[in-house]
Amino acid sequence: MKPLSAVIITLNEEKKIGNCIDSLWHVADEIIVLDSFSMDNTASIAKEKGAIVKQENFAGYIEQKNLALKYATHDYILSLDADETLSPALISAILKEKEDFRFKAYSMNRHNHYCGKFINHGLWYPDRKVRLFDKRIAIWGGINPHDKIIFQDNLKPHLLKGNILHFTFDTIEEHLERNERMSSIAAASIIDAGKKKHWTKIFLSPAWSFIHGYILRLGFLDGYSGFIIAKQTAHLAYLKYQKLRRFQKENKSSLVTVLN
Repeated sequence: MKPLSAVIITLNEEKKIGNCIDSLWHVADEIIVLDSFSMDNTASIAKEKGAIVKQENFAGYIEQKNLALKYATHDYILSLDADETLSPALISAILKEKEDFRFKAYSMNRHNHYCGKFINHGLWYPDRKVRLFDKRIAIWGGINPHDKIIFQDNLKPHLLKGNILHFTFDTIEEHLERNERMSSIAAASIIDAGKKKHWTKIFLSPAWSFIHGYILRLGFLDGYSGFIIAKQTAHLAYLKYQKLRRFQKENKSSLVTVLN
């Protein structure tokens, strides 16, 4: 078997980190938890479960995940979030690949659990992610909070059977809270990246998000949950571009004040 390092970044994940680590021990030779000085029992639970715990101030999702790679001993990395676990089929698929990794990167479908049920349609399934890769040819990139793996070459990941099981929100209120937080991070990241977005995105992006997820990707087949997810996805898009426009106006106002 080829060695494999599993990495997780955490902040106040005491409710879910234990299940995540238990799942990873089926395939991992070491588990690295990079914690952002959680105020709950995340770090102590991770240590009790046998993980190596490091702590660093949170610098951003992309930055934190790249830092976690540096703590990993082995070249092949399996990256999970604290609210994710591996399905039995995915465990079997990873163990088979560990016999002699045939590819430099692997993708897998993520099956999202929302308010008591798994979602089988819409933008949430199959929610394909690259999470197993050779760190020598890959790095985390994208724009926070939407991180993604960037390869040195035009590499096509191999799709594994099975799912990452993602336990998202237990209540709609939790979803609303996360929308507020993530939209602020996304808007600030667009500003930092110097990207320009037309003000019409405030209306067009939410409308497209809803139509794409609920109608074109058959989100309506998930019933009420499918409707709520499509609605909240549209709401997230609205918040992001509304905050972006506000940030841009504030920056312009600050510049005028300075110049005068």
